[in-house]
Amino acid sequence: MRKRIFEFIEPSNKSEQNSGTLYDIFMMVIIIASLVPLMFKEPNALLNYIDKGAAVIFIIDYLLRLITADYKLRRGASSFILYPFTPMAIIDLLAIVPSFTAIAGGFRVLKVFRLLRTFRVFRAFKALRYSKSIGIITEVIREQKEPLVAVCTLAVGYILLSALVVFNVEPDSFETFFDAIYWATVSLTTVGYGDIYPVSDIGRIVTMLSSLFGIAVVALPAGIITAGYIDKLSAKKKKED
Repeated sequence: MRKRIFEFIEPSNKSEQNSGTLYDIFMMVIIIASLVPLMFKEPNALLNYIDKGAAVIFIIDYLLRLITADYKLRRGASSFILYPFTPMAIIDLLAIVPSFTAIAGGFRVLKVFRLLRTFRVFRAFKALRYSKSIGIITEVIREQKEPLVAVCTLAVGYILLSALVVFNVEPDSFETFFDAIYWATVSLTTVGYGDIYPVSDIGRIVTMLSSLFGIAVVALPAGIITAGYIDKLSAKKKKED
């Protein structure tokens, strides 16, 4: 019985693919529906029903995956202990926890738990398990982690360096070093909100260099992921043929 449940929620071969696809589609619909209440400031009866219904389904899904953890991890009885600490299980748990905050409504001492409402956003990350395209992108990021880490390290290093330079060049424009880091990040990504900006010639030169450098830094990870994604699709198509 547990094996059939595992094969239904996580198909591993073509004979199980149809049922697995239906389950994936169903869960994707539930995930999207569960995010709808976050689009409204004032809750109503319908939104509460949607939230509670989605939470019940997420709990059932979590329990089904927990009782079949040995088939997933293949580590015997220890699988049931290790599974809750796996990345996707943690995301599942963070998606469920905010739904229990309703019990805190009548207790003023527990109002702090309402901050957990923010964790409902983690429901969107549950799509990583059910979307094939997102799964491919995740594999690409895992395989290309070395060049991506190198690019991220380069970006962080440049942000800190440019922030340090502009913070000392224009101390009047930036009250704290965090403001300089914020400016450097915005400049590196070429967003440029304009709420904090240098006014001196040297500061403007640093800004121009940061923006130009940002074009290359932002393009690098996008190119790496796109190339890897295309290669994965090509390999998948060849395998199917």
